[in-house]
Amino acid sequence: MKVLVAVKRVIDFNVKIRVKSDNTGVETANVKMSMNPFDEIAVEEAIRLKEAGTVSEVIVASVGTRHSRETIRTALAMGADRGVLVETETEVEPLGVAKILKAVADKEEPGLIILGKQAIDDDSNQTGQMLSALLGWSQGTFGSKLTLSEGKAEVLREVDGGLETVALDMPAVITVDLRMNEPRYATLPNIMKAKKKPVEELSPEDLGIDVTPRMTTLKVTEPPTREAGVIVEDVAQLVDKLKNEAKVIS
Repeated sequence: MKVLVAVKRVIDFNVKIRVKSDNTGVETANVKMSMNPFDEIAVEEAIRLKEAGTVSEVIVASVGTRHSRETIRTALAMGADRGVLVETETEVEPLGVAKILKAVADKEEPGLIILGKQAIDDDSNQTGQMLSALLGWSQGTFGSKLTLSEGKAEVLREVDGGLETVALDMPAVITVDLRMNEPRYATLPNIMKAKKKPVEELSPEDLGIDVTPRMTTLKVTEPPTREAGVIVEDVAQLVDKLKNEAKVIS
């Protein structure tokens, strides 16, 4: 059984985000980029399934500019077998990504698709659910543990009330949370091997997908600066500030 993993190139989570001076978006020029952390966990889980003998091949797919090839190479260095890059200069929205991944899945015929639950740049948390609907497959979201057996996928997922275990008919789409695993570091020998692994390059047009954006970003601004807290002397002063300054009680 093949497993398809979707990865996204985003600004590294350690980098301080800066808004462009014209407020049209986030500054990405000369900024360190890396694989979306949730997607890195998805890649690690797929590789562990292969090491356990549950799946036969791990395919990594990414949608984005030519620089996304580096993100695919990172996944290949971790242990994935081959990559698929759908190259476009257009900023693709979650529905467009889901349609592209469906087309890739129709072509590759995987038995399982694993994605990060969300990307840290837009926090949409939509692609996995949309992909499941387009394919008509079972879905398990916010997974923190995945077990495959006898045509079923058991997913331990986080819900508001605690933890929930669901059994899904295969094929299935799984989105993973941070608690799923701890991703491995790519070793130097594997980084060298990754350069020889195949990466197929396609375009949305090759797959018959229209990725024209449906939304327009009007303005991007930084959040307001938080004011420093104060230490109150007694309960009466605390109540006064909550009532008259914060206005959270009456």
